[in-house]
Amino acid sequence: MLKNSYLNKIPALKEQILLTGYLFKWILLCVIIGVLAGTASAGFLLSLEWVTNWREHHFWMIYFLPLGGLLIGLIYHYYGQDVSDGNNQLLEEFHHPKKIIPFKMAPMIWFTTVLTHFVGGSAGREGTAVQMGGSIADQLTHIFKFKPRDRKVLLIAGIAAGFASVFGTPLAGTIFGLEVLIIGQLSYSAILPSLLSAIIADQTCRAWKVGHTHYPIESIPFLDQWGVLSAIVAGILFGITAMLFSKVMHKISAFFKQKISYAPLRPFIGGGILVVVICLLKWVVPAYSTRYLGLGIPVIVESFGQQLSFIDFAAKLLFTAFTLGVGFKGGEVTPLFFIGATLGSALSIVLPLPVGLLAGMGFVSVFAGAANTPLACIVMGCELFGIQAGVFIAIACIVSFLFSGNSGIYSSQRIGNYKHPLLRRYSNK
Repeated sequence: MLKNSYLNKIPALKEQILLTGYLFKWILLCVIIGVLAGTASAGFLLSLEWVTNWREHHFWMIYFLPLGGLLIGLIYHYYGQDVSDGNNQLLEEFHHPKKIIPFKMAPMIWFTTVLTHFVGGSAGREGTAVQMGGSIADQLTHIFKFKPRDRKVLLIAGIAAGFASVFGTPLAGTIFGLEVLIIGQLSYSAILPSLLSAIIADQTCRAWKVGHTHYPIESIPFLDQWGVLSAIVAGILFGITAMLFSKVMHKISAFFKQKISYAPLRPFIGGGILVVVICLLKWVVPAYSTRYLGLGIPVIVESFGQQLSFIDFAAKLLFTAFTLGVGFKGGEVTPLFFIGATLGSALSIVLPLPVGLLAGMGFVSVFAGAANTPLACIVMGCELFGIQAGVFIAIACIVSFLFSGNSGIYSSQRIGNYKHPLLRRYSNK
């Protein structure tokens, strides 16, 4: 009897030993990924802050938009065609592994994103951090001769590290890395590496004394039937806005590719158009001439404290979709925060919820619909605004995710499970 009992414990003991080895393996790898990705994000955020401050005090920098666009186009056309797909390339390598992502993706996207902001392009920073994290992590595939299964986990860990460190949200970064690859499915095999790399990258970025913007929500009402209904209505509008952003950006990109065969000319001509529009704004409404350039952090902060116009979200949507669509580099997420927060702030005109709460709901919900990552955005909302707003945020994010349809900012996302059976017949995936 004792002998049988002892033998029955051996498989369990062996399993625990194997899991312990797995744990220490990924602790070591995630320390490498997290430290490198967090350091890269810290340097990127500091450089972005510097060029933004310089541009805001030197309006004439926007006249270099065409030349900045031309330089970006030339760099990718002659030296970076193998990394030009950006975030979509990370997703493609996860689904159909072909070759290790060249390390040059990291410095190239860093430089071109900073240049985009330096000359006044309307873009974000998430895409840059995710690409840096993913390309850095993928180098370990070559160093340690990993098999495809481990390589996929490395890519997820790199994506999580980049996202977490650039926004200061390690839990949201963890889930984003798991959720963004396949709509409707989570890659649970990578949950530990994703968490560890996200935490270490965030802590590394903070260790470099790089802070993140705080968005306070001063008033959160008791949740009643009117609050639930208002959150649902807001979520529908946030989802439709996310869908519009994705479709407009992709349409602009397709139009310029069809009309202009030489890739470097696309951001050059697009930059010229942006200069004309900005100068017209400066002539007609001087105070708004630079309102929609760059990240737009001051306007996002403003939206949490006062009711803004519907013009703000619509203008930022068009500026960003055009900037990225013609070929400038940068992320979509911070502009989506701007679009969602200003739309939420404007909705306080008609919805019986505090302006700050609606701004916070829009901040994460438009992103949830555009990136098809509702769980990551719910967690991000709780990390940024507190758990007290969690139910309002969850309702808005999930409804936005549903009403954004099959569209998304990442064209290489795969559908694991449809949001609703009705969407299957309209799928363009």
